[in-house]
Amino acid sequence: MAQAATKQTAPSPTGCVDMPPSSARAQSDPLKRGDYAPVNPNDLRSPCPAINALANHGYLPRDGRNVLASEIFDGMNHLGLGTFLGYMFTHPIFLENPSKVVKSQSSWLTTVSHPFASAFAAFGMRDPGQKDAAGVACLNLDQLALHNVVEHDVSLTRRDFAQGDNNMPQADLIEDLLNASRNSKTITIDDFVKLRKRRYERQRADNPKLEFQGMQVQIACTEVALILKVFGNGSEVPVDYVRAFFKEGRLPREEGWSRRRWWTLGLVELNMLASKIKSLLGPPGEGTVPVVNVVH
Repeated sequence: MAQAATKQTAPSPTGCVDMPPSSARAQSDPLKRGDYAPVNPNDLRSPCPAINALANHGYLPRDGRNVLASEIFDGMNHLGLGTFLGYMFTHPIFLENPSKVVKSQSSWLTTVSHPFASAFAAFGMRDPGQKDAAGVACLNLDQLALHNVVEHDVSLTRRDFAQGDNNMPQADLIEDLLNASRNSKTITIDDFVKLRKRRYERQRADNPKLEFQGMQVQIACTEVALILKVFGNGSEVPVDYVRAFFKEGRLPREEGWSRRRWWTLGLVELNMLASKIKSLLGPPGEGTVPVVNVVH
């Protein structure tokens, strides 16, 4: 049956699309919240597979537009993250992008009045004044691809920024990730570390503008720790879970996964594993990922 043509909604000057929840968004969300549906061609997505999965399940707007901090914060709960960790992953990115903010002559007053915003300003991705029709700060998911804020080179499943598309997952890299398992059943910490080393060596050869040092390495290690803690036991994660998460962009409930029931994932627990992964990468000069002097 032919579908009636729909009127295109023009973006607002702030970058978000002004669409009333009762009309356009309702039409794009016929599924129940939590139901999985693959991404549509016109939907916006981010470089973060967790954020994308939450959108594919309807915990975030399925079209990836006008996403609120409260929606992402609530989505972190569906991954089993604790309140403080969810807050730390959510609210900094909703700060205004410092590269687009006109610096005030009284910046010292801003620092004193808004210490959180000052401390985490480098993670801001929202355009100045970017709000939805109700006047609430919002983001579009593709804004999370802003280079070297949270997104970084040497992704497990995406190309580097200098290679043209640092946002969309690449089928060959996803297969490399799945094939990293030595027993074809689980991917262990050691498997992830070896894959990370191979990815670095490949990108060092393919990308003369590679940027991967300091904070980028820390974020990359934290991402692996999240996969192991959210979907695994901290030491390994089932390949079937990884396939569903990265290849289909869904939470692996059909494969048997469920979020933590008795305790949530906290910052200390996550950082401990991320630090372990970083130490396993080793110091420069031993066939490992250098943490400094990588920018070309």
